[in-house]
Amino acid sequence: MSRWQFLPISFGIVLALTAGVNAADSAEDFGIPQVATINEKIRLGWEDYGISPSPEEIDTVWARRLFLDVLGRVPSVDELNEFQRDRSKEKKKNLVDKLLYDEQYTEEYARNWTTIWTNVLIGRNGGTDNNSQISRPGMQKYLRDSFARNKPYDQMVKELVTATGANTPGMPNFNGAVNFYMDKLEEDGVQATAKTAQIFLGMQVQCTQCHNHPFNEWKQEKFWNMNAFFRQTRAQRGQMPEGGNDNMRAMTLNNVDFMGEGRNINNAEIYYELRNGLLKVAYPEFLDGQKIPTSGRVSEVNRRDELAKFIVDSESLPEAIANRYWGHFLGYGFTKPVDDMGPHNRPTHPELITYLGEQVRGNSFNLKDLIRWIALSEAYGLSSKITKANALDDPTVGEPPKFSHFYLRQMQAEQLYESLLVATEAHKTRGNYEDQEKKKSEWMQQFVTAFGTDEGDEATTFNGTIPQALMMFNGDLVMDAVSTKPGSFIHRMAAEGRDGKEAINHLYMATVARRPTRNELQAANYLIGVHKGDMAKAMQDVFWALLNSNEFILNH
Repeated sequence: MSRWQFLPISFGIVLALTAGVNAADSAEDFGIPQVATINEKIRLGWEDYGISPSPEEIDTVWARRLFLDVLGRVPSVDELNEFQRDRSKEKKKNLVDKLLYDEQYTEEYARNWTTIWTNVLIGRNGGTDNNSQISRPGMQKYLRDSFARNKPYDQMVKELVTATGANTPGMPNFNGAVNFYMDKLEEDGVQATAKTAQIFLGMQVQCTQCHNHPFNEWKQEKFWNMNAFFRQTRAQRGQMPEGGNDNMRAMTLNNVDFMGEGRNINNAEIYYELRNGLLKVAYPEFLDGQKIPTSGRVSEVNRRDELAKFIVDSESLPEAIANRYWGHFLGYGFTKPVDDMGPHNRPTHPELITYLGEQVRGNSFNLKDLIRWIALSEAYGLSSKITKANALDDPTVGEPPKFSHFYLRQMQAEQLYESLLVATEAHKTRGNYEDQEKKKSEWMQQFVTAFGTDEGDEATTFNGTIPQALMMFNGDLVMDAVSTKPGSFIHRMAAEGRDGKEAINHLYMATVARRPTRNELQAANYLIGVHKGDMAKAMQDVFWALLNSNEFILNH
């Protein structure tokens, strides 16, 4: 039985995926020590559990996987053909390096990781509400500039934690990094405390503001000691630049003197309440016990500057980013969730996460290096086909991931949008960045649901609900994609006079990065007969079916 369960498709077309072949006896490390170590430690895990890995994925499907994870879209047919023309043993390394370092992909790399990190830092809804304190364009501009220059991650963290200035492009003293904290300072900065620890240190501490955590080492005292670092920070109204967004508030983030809740600026303390009603005092103190002077005067001690130094020096920072990026590329991190690390949540591969943290710091927090190591690892290159030898490696039933096969996962909604544009070649006539983001944001509203929890959870994937399925079947974007009107993708292909086999091959490569099977070609030829040789109509049916198949929607 096929590993694919497909959505209903027209005229009974059945889509199938060929399994990966040519499993190597030993993993290729491309002469990169970090890749060799990753492979070694993952293989040790397989030996411990007595399982064997799936075969290596076919090259074009692996390339599709890489484009989705690095650039946030499927590859074009031309890009796949170029990759296939590379006959060298290092063709995978060459493609990884091209996507990371070739100037032609710099803008797309920055766009994709800006999208990812904007969602991490302010959420998919951040800056979209009326009268929001967050400038989403401001956050995106800061991140886009940072990723385009491949700014070291520790520098980014320092800039985000210490940011001051105006939130909106065009304002005097604009600094897009301030948008990270712009909506997190209410209620004495509780959200600023929780999100800083969660995102940068991989520690979920939000519930300890009221009581000691029953399952980990985080205590209420630690939460409020951390919270004290944010008490000099104020979000204040600013002047909206001419032509600004009426739905957004112009804001500035400033450091101001903090008198302390005891009204003694020289010893600016804060108070928190225990469950028994008693009050306790807290001063700025980092998780490992490092303290700073208790003065509330910014001229004497800038608390967020000191916090940034502690975070950057912490061993948790590089391990947290290694865990987050591993989860991005492999579907699961070494902990579940990736931002809840600590003795209470033992990682699946403790030696490997420690090693990757050391390598991240030793390589100056270069995120492209980290991506390169993960993308060239054996685990990332495995087929998603499950075998008898690794059938028990199934994290969906609560088993710890062993990475013996690639875990199927749905595209993120942003990936689906960008991939639809590339598959239909609509990306060739796109407008400027601002226009692109506006159109994508409007389309994204169909996918994003805010649950309204304390953590601001959101539903973000195409998860097969009936409204989403109907949107894919009949939505404007898909209908435009399969249109046969003059100038459309289908019309252009039909006008080129390609024969049936060549045209169908192109559609399959554009969507699922492989050629059709014999049965699929026969089904397509049947459609050509049904439409009495009208290639445009036949291609329309095949393309619609492919775009609505799980094989297109899934990252495999």
